[in-house]
Amino acid sequence: MNDVISQMLDRYTCRTRDDDVNALREILQQLALLGLWRAKFFEGAAFYGGTALRVLYGLDRFSDDLDFSRLTPDPAFSLAPFCGAIRRELESFGFEVTVEPKPRHGTSAIEAAVIRTHPLQSLLASTPLANALASLRASDVLKITVQVDTNPPGGFETEGRTLLLPVAFAVRAYSLPDLFAGKMHAVLCRRWLTRVKGRDWYDLVWYIGHHPRLRLTHLEARMRASGDWQEDGRLDRPSLLARLRSIIAQLDVPAAREEAARFVPDASALTIWSREFFLEIIERIETE
Repeated sequence: MNDVISQMLDRYTCRTRDDDVNALREILQQLALLGLWRAKFFEGAAFYGGTALRVLYGLDRFSDDLDFSRLTPDPAFSLAPFCGAIRRELESFGFEVTVEPKPRHGTSAIEAAVIRTHPLQSLLASTPLANALASLRASDVLKITVQVDTNPPGGFETEGRTLLLPVAFAVRAYSLPDLFAGKMHAVLCRRWLTRVKGRDWYDLVWYIGHHPRLRLTHLEARMRASGDWQEDGRLDRPSLLARLRSIIAQLDVPAAREEAARFVPDASALTIWSREFFLEIIERIETE
């Protein structure tokens, strides 16, 4: 299977250690998706989040984890039966991996597992692929967290999307207006104490430039579930923009730019970022 991994690596231009790590992590993500598809995971779940946007819709930045949602609330859902499917798929391509479920915290609706591999201690160490990923060290561990929301807010739609590598297979994913709603919820409601997640703002710019339509009903459902919308009335576009302006007024733009830079192909694209820039572009958001 090394020739398939080589073919997948050929799609990337790797100049730095971060490039190597990001490329290999993305290949592992796609192998994990293939394993989940073989195990019929997508009959009851959908792919969403930054990695879905990257792998399926062309977002030009890398993303760390694999995020999914059950199609309907399913509090008894467990990832444990699917961990074996992910492990077998990765092992079939030569990776030595562990895939372990994580214990849930309290009443959390998030079911999670962690994929770990030492890539240069498995298939890469004795093949030409080691030269293609020369910046990696034998002690390096690549980790991917798989998360499933077992109690998802409603109001979303899904669609089938096909991937052609490592083989042709299909996944079920949130539609773009619902993915945008999920990202908007992160922008408005994510609580990182003193940290700012610049990747959220990078994604916001990407959505506005490429797919500016946002499903308000799904955003409202998410905000009600998190306690961030408790009004009697429905969330509308003026209310959304008012909240965005308030968030932007407090945004630490240099910190956002610094956090995003490691994940984007061209950090100079962040130079234009300012509060005035964000206030201008949010007017282009379309709602449905």
